[in-house]
Amino acid sequence: MTEMVFGTAPTRAGDPILPRWWRTIDKWSLACVLGLFAMGLLLGLAASVPLAEKNNLPRFYYVERQAAFGGMALIVMLVFSMMSPRQVRRLGVLGFIGALLLILALPVIGTDHGKGAVRWLSIAGLSLQPSEFLKPGFVALCAWFMAASQEVGGPPGKLYSFITACVIVVLLALQPDFGQASLVLFAWLVMYFVAGAPMVLLLGVAGLAGFGGFLAYGASEHFARRINGFLSPDIDPRTQIGYATNAIQEGGFFGVGVGEGSVKWSLPDAHTDFIIAVAAEEYGLIMVLAIIALYCTIVVRSLLRLLKERDPFARIAGTGLACSFGVQALINMGVAVRLLPAKGMTLPFVSYGGSSVIASAVAMGALLALTRTRPQGEIAEILRRGH
Repeated sequence: MTEMVFGTAPTRAGDPILPRWWRTIDKWSLACVLGLFAMGLLLGLAASVPLAEKNNLPRFYYVERQAAFGGMALIVMLVFSMMSPRQVRRLGVLGFIGALLLILALPVIGTDHGKGAVRWLSIAGLSLQPSEFLKPGFVALCAWFMAASQEVGGPPGKLYSFITACVIVVLLALQPDFGQASLVLFAWLVMYFVAGAPMVLLLGVAGLAGFGGFLAYGASEHFARRINGFLSPDIDPRTQIGYATNAIQEGGFFGVGVGEGSVKWSLPDAHTDFIIAVAAEEYGLIMVLAIIALYCTIVVRSLLRLLKERDPFARIAGTGLACSFGVQALINMGVAVRLLPAKGMTLPFVSYGGSSVIASAVAMGALLALTRTRPQGEIAEILRRGH
């Protein structure tokens, strides 16, 4: 009876966990993540050396740290990818609570590292950005609320998720971290759309977000300075955007050559927010297109697999994780080519940063877990068996 309703299970009872995981995981997405991490290390060899020399550190100090963070991140990703949707939901909610408490503590014990926004905690010489870990937890919590609202007699989960999104957006905007606030709001809008929200409501929320941005422009000098720089018809060649734009133009199709780029000596954030400029200058458009292709493959394959998913939580949470992952990459690269205002957002798995790479691993591990093949069958297959 179970097979008649849900289709033949792709797993066998009593299977060891690793063979079962390997058969059900999206291997293409996994390979793309590994490819992004390898490209990050390759670019880090070039981009981080000037910063290490400036700080009187060994030449490959930051590359070695990124390799260590990456090793931990890959372990975290693999562990999360072996979980069931229920385990992802539980850990996601707990992670959200922990990250929220850390964000609330930032005004007291946080630091801005000289960047004008209190976003980091310094612990034993390491910097932790709680908002990076908040995002996957936020997606899991709101997806749980929305899925619960679809049950007969369920709670008003969509309202709960809206209240949660508003609180988080306000907290992030107060840091100020408008980039992460925008990403959180985008993830909520995408999940709400998948959960069945009317377009009029989504357009209304988008309008409120635009109005909030207008208020932020008048109230925050940090925000206004970035918007003014973006809208200015002239680019100051001595700014980070100016250096990045020039590097991308110089790279052309094939790049100036490995190790021959100059932008890494001028940009203080060449190894983090503007690492795509280093890729474009030294390796050219070919490398940039390869990176874009890897991100697109992960997002598209994940969404296609989620189309077959009938568990509401897995479908909603997976869509939120996949879309926010892709949009974060889009924002980072859009800033580098001056299509978007400066956001201070990393390129997932490619930019240097322990918080960034480990938080990205948590989100990607959860996405791989939610897109694994499960014994549910496709609708078309079920209809054929009914005849």
